[in-house]
Amino acid sequence: MTQPGFFDLSRRYESLDAKPDPLVALNQLIPWENFRTKLRSALEETGQRATQEARKSAAGRKPWDEVVMFKVLVLQALYNLADDNVEYLIRDRLSFMRFLGLGLEDRVPDAKTVWLYREALTKTGVIEALFADFDNYLKRNGYLAMGGQIIDATIVPVPKNRNSREENEAIKAGEMPKGWESHLAKRRQKDRDARWTKKHGRSHYGYKNHINIDRRHKFVRRYTVTDAARHDSQEFDAVLDQANTCRDVWADSAYRSAETEEKLAEQHFRSRVHRRAKRNHGLSEREEKGNTTRSKIRARVEHVFGHQVTAMGGKLVRTIGIVRARMKIGMQNLTYNMQRLASLERMKRTVT
Repeated sequence: MTQPGFFDLSRRYESLDAKPDPLVALNQLIPWENFRTKLRSALEETGQRATQEARKSAAGRKPWDEVVMFKVLVLQALYNLADDNVEYLIRDRLSFMRFLGLGLEDRVPDAKTVWLYREALTKTGVIEALFADFDNYLKRNGYLAMGGQIIDATIVPVPKNRNSREENEAIKAGEMPKGWESHLAKRRQKDRDARWTKKHGRSHYGYKNHINIDRRHKFVRRYTVTDAARHDSQEFDAVLDQANTCRDVWADSAYRSAETEEKLAEQHFRSRVHRRAKRNHGLSEREEKGNTTRSKIRARVEHVFGHQVTAMGGKLVRTIGIVRARMKIGMQNLTYNMQRLASLERMKRTVT
């Protein structure tokens, strides 16, 4: 092996650009500095970062830049990486290093540092504010919520707990299973917030990502995170977007009810919710055709879920507890919006 030359690294980056490297587009398009103030406040609130007044000296190793660490979380969401995996790949991949602004000689945040940073953001619940800030940025740059809104939910799996029937019943009742009080290590490995649910005859364990996308741009505009057993319709009001410039609302038949239709009419929305057959009373031919027409539009929300599964490494969440799940799923939705912005901007350049 020959000794590395002075221009070898720059030539390697040039070859990445020829593909091109998708992380370069994100670095150019996303206003990373807009996140800094809220990120720093969250770190200071949890004690992960000393305030300017509390710092006694500038000596010692400097803390990791909060925006760099936030971009590490974006990498995790982009490729669904665990903490150890993201540490390894930052060391291994030139594209990851360049995305973070690191050189070959620079140190890399280790898995424990990534975990502590994410925990700080989790405890403050700042991800919701960061998501809203980015949505406002999209609107300021012409990406208004337009064309109506599509509401749906998807199950986000987590590693399954191997509990007994009695333990599961106690957890559902909000109680501590017998014998767990004295086993702290065991409790730390048990997710007492995730729930089982059935869909199409199959059992699933985890949480639900309830989202609202705009029909025009396919950005996630609103979202909530619940356990998997919560019915989709129970989060309908929480994700309904009053800011969409069109009053049409699409959703599948799980959201259909007289109460929902009445609420939509009161708020001057036009219901495009799928009609549901009643017992011993099937849908008419006209109603079935109407559902088929609605499905062609409502399918756009499936593109979002499909992208998170195929292009972002799947929806599996490895954390424990709904508070951490909200952080991870919120990052998935925010990162999806970042990628969607890059895609729309690329299509603009192609057309022009």
